[in-house]
Amino acid sequence: MTAQSLTDLSRCCVHTITTKPWSFRESVQSFARAGIPGITVWSDDLHDLAPKEAKSIIADHGLQVVSYCRGGFFPHLDTARRNVAIDDNRRLLDEASAIGSPFLVLVCGTAAGQSLTVSREQIRDGIETILPHAESCGVKLVIEPLHPMYSDARSAINTLKQANDMAEGFASPWVGVAIDAYHLWWDSDLQNEIQRCGKNGNLAAFHVSDWKTPTEDMLLDRGLMGEGCIDIREIRSWVESAGYDGFIEVEIFSKKYWEMDQPQFLDQIVKAYLDHV
Repeated sequence: MTAQSLTDLSRCCVHTITTKPWSFRESVQSFARAGIPGITVWSDDLHDLAPKEAKSIIADHGLQVVSYCRGGFFPHLDTARRNVAIDDNRRLLDEASAIGSPFLVLVCGTAAGQSLTVSREQIRDGIETILPHAESCGVKLVIEPLHPMYSDARSAINTLKQANDMAEGFASPWVGVAIDAYHLWWDSDLQNEIQRCGKNGNLAAFHVSDWKTPTEDMLLDRGLMGEGCIDIREIRSWVESAGYDGFIEVEIFSKKYWEMDQPQFLDQIVKAYLDHV
């Protein structure tokens, strides 16, 4: 059964990458004015801003930090670079904790020149290595499977089954899974794997945007909800049937939308969220 339409923004979260032209402060202020209660913070936003200051800005505007993005990128051909990735992830966990984020979302990574199997082993080893630090920070590591078109350069975790297998292998409350409709809508096993994810207590996050037809850029041409071919409301019904009742995060990488008037774009996000999520 398809979910009913949402009647308010009480579960809405917007990722700051969605409104990339805005500064971090502008995003916080604008989300709050629009009545959007949740925010996911892109780590690049804190390059010139101390995490504790960012936390204060968010709190002053009454928003809730939903997650911090992004850790991961564990696989590399040489040990030295893998060790650098481990150090980077420990730093990101510290930042996530400092801004009050319950999650660090992992874009797990891959390495051209080695098999996906080896990259997955390195991802597993990387998560295992930083897991004690995640627990000490009180921040859950959230594995986000990416569409197979990114398996060459961004992630060797490409299906929800792979993410579920890995999360279940850790059997830890500090490892979970993010379900992104843009990356997973095509999967014929998606409904069953969502149920599995919820049953095992690993369903930590739900992200939405749309797949445009045609897609003009593999990375930077995501659509507003309702603009493409994904049945977002059906996927939401599966996620909610699996027990998820948390924030629904709008995450849109789009050159087109970054080039337009951002207040107008935010108005369109709110409308699309209510009309199509």
